[in-house]
Amino acid sequence: VDVVERAISEVLTGARAKPRKFLESVELQFSFRDYDVQRDKRFSGSIDLPNRARPNLKVCILGNAQHCEEAARLGISFRSVEDLRKLHRNKKLVKRLLKSYHHFLASQDLITHIPRLLGPGAGIRKFPSVVSLTDDLEAKVAEIQSSVKFQLRKALNLAVAVGTVSMSSGELRSNCLLAINFLVSLLKNYWNNVKRVHMKSTMGKPVVIFK
Repeated sequence: VDVVERAISEVLTGARAKPRKFLESVELQFSFRDYDVQRDKRFSGSIDLPNRARPNLKVCILGNAQHCEEAARLGISFRSVEDLRKLHRNKKLVKRLLKSYHHFLASQDLITHIPRLLGPGAGIRKFPSVVSLTDDLEAKVAEIQSSVKFQLRKALNLAVAVGTVSMSSGELRSNCLLAINFLVSLLKNYWNNVKRVHMKSTMGKPVVIFK
């Protein structure tokens, strides 16, 4: 824990010494050992962190009248059914919409109509998550921005954003400890599969946490 706190302090001090014109993310970088990506099962898992890890993640509501009204009141981006119809299933316009946001939420009564409104190839990778009339929209968006996913592909390393340099040391510490412990729990031999862990801001130097 002390190592994590020292790393956070060093990362935040470096970021504040050279402020950027954008909000820098703070990420954890992991390298693994004794793991055969061909033979061993490639792990994958998501976890909701205590504090918003990615506040800049753009979320859009594809909503019915109630959800559009609530989104407008909360300052959350939204598109109504009429807005979607105006796209006329035009591939370029639909693609532009999909590229404008990282994640979509859709009203429960609209979810099955999305392919018809946007066209058959409406970005399957960004297919909306369902939001019901009883869900708290603001809490749903916060949940998405707090969620991080760990997925091992072909390389024996991965990086994941756990916060930003605008967060307090305590908030980053909570996020980092939960993220690290969760990732280790996904590994076949736990810490024995971890070679190195670094922390860094977007433009900062890596700081060693474990090696």
